[in-house]
Amino acid sequence: MLPRVPDISRPDDIGPSVDDESFSTQSLMESVSDTAQGAKIIIVSNREPVIHELTARGIKALRPASGLVAGLEPIVRAVHGTWIAHGSGSADRQAVDQNDCVGVPRENPEYLLRRVWLTRQEEAGYYYGLSNSALWPLCHIAHTRPVFNRSDWEQYKVVNAKFCDAVLEEVGGDRAIVFIQDYHLALLPRLIKNRRPDLTLVQFWHIPWPNREAFRIFPWGEELLDGLLGNDLLGFHIQYHCNNFLDTVDRAIEAKVDYEHFRIFRGGRPTSVRPFPISVDRRQIERDAQQPPVMDRLKELCAEYSQPPSKQQFIIGVDRIDYTKGILERLRGFDTLLKNHPELRGRVTLLNFGAPSRMHVEAYRELNDKIDDLVDDINWRHQTEQWVPVKFLRSHHDYTTILAVYQLADVLLVTSLHDGMNLVAKEFVAARPDESGVLILSTYTGAARELEDALLVNPYDTDLLAERIYQALTMPQHDRQQRMKRLKEVIANNDIYKWGKRIFRELHYTHKGGER
Repeated sequence: MLPRVPDISRPDDIGPSVDDESFSTQSLMESVSDTAQGAKIIIVSNREPVIHELTARGIKALRPASGLVAGLEPIVRAVHGTWIAHGSGSADRQAVDQNDCVGVPRENPEYLLRRVWLTRQEEAGYYYGLSNSALWPLCHIAHTRPVFNRSDWEQYKVVNAKFCDAVLEEVGGDRAIVFIQDYHLALLPRLIKNRRPDLTLVQFWHIPWPNREAFRIFPWGEELLDGLLGNDLLGFHIQYHCNNFLDTVDRAIEAKVDYEHFRIFRGGRPTSVRPFPISVDRRQIERDAQQPPVMDRLKELCAEYSQPPSKQQFIIGVDRIDYTKGILERLRGFDTLLKNHPELRGRVTLLNFGAPSRMHVEAYRELNDKIDDLVDDINWRHQTEQWVPVKFLRSHHDYTTILAVYQLADVLLVTSLHDGMNLVAKEFVAARPDESGVLILSTYTGAARELEDALLVNPYDTDLLAERIYQALTMPQHDRQQRMKRLKEVIANNDIYKWGKRIFRELHYTHKGGER
């Protein structure tokens, strides 16, 4: 039997003894309860929140480095819901019960994980093909041409239908709110709605939505848009992406677009379109960042990467290795910095922690080759006998290491060429208990609209990027701390619990016909 949202009575008042986290969790649960009124809560995504892998010591549960997982897990924990996702780990089948489910965490389950199994052919077409060779470059204006293949589209439809079957099995005959994630499952809302029109569907699109002219080249545009309009509520990070979606629908398919109320009517049913800028669980990150394992790892990193003859300043990058993240632009900016300021030789080091990603896709293999060539070129021209300017650390780094890396950074570089939000920027702010460190942030991220006290930069402008890095390196400590303090206030005012609360509150208004 799946967990339901608790029937919570709203307290008359909350005294000062209740800590911030308890208040946030309870406030979110109350918002969900007001909307759900006893319905099941189901989250659906391609990526799973926990991967089970076979190791020499047996089966190990791993948390993937994923902004989506970091953003959603606090919500599914808070509401004791069910998460449906593709099971991709080497021991995932061994970890589940006869219903393909496993409690998370296993020792004291807070939510249920239901896994969907895909064949290699399905994964190749649906994930590496349509999702990441077609939709991903189409939606990110990073000048990488989308690849459209009809067989990929057919697999995309097959997999979305598999997820539909899994959702309806978990719902059974009950009422439910189904919270669908991202571009991998664009057809799922209509598939569910056609079979269970009584279910409430909300979807969050975690990447940008392109302008209508860019979207026009997608060969199966009408079917994809119709799929998304099966939702009762569709969310994007920023208003600009909402506007692009409304405009795309208005020009591409037969539907009534209500620009005044940001609604679209397709087949007589409305879909509300709203911006919900996602955030992080900043309290959890703040706590974790100060734990002994992280402090020990920080000492190890300092010892490992400090180079003589002097104390280093560390410029840090933390990304998946993806052409949208502006890694090549970041390297070129650092190269220009060393050319313009030779006095920095031996005093600054760029450490880039890059997680390998989608190596089955040709564009990603080519990017890795270009990164290696550029790193070699920069190091050959600038290094000394004792100092290497760039170290590109290609690995799936664990959570403890990343929290330590954030605290190692004198400067964190987020140079995305196009991004929906970018949670690395927000994690960095949350992970700095010393209120130090400088964030350099691309203007082409959703986060730039909130984190105005970062040093904002156009990553395509190599000279400006070099100037911003120099400004960050030479910024007085007082100015660093004041900027970081203001950034922390922004994160505190919009954490992941408030993001979830806003979505379910909007869904509540949608149920009432838009009345506020």
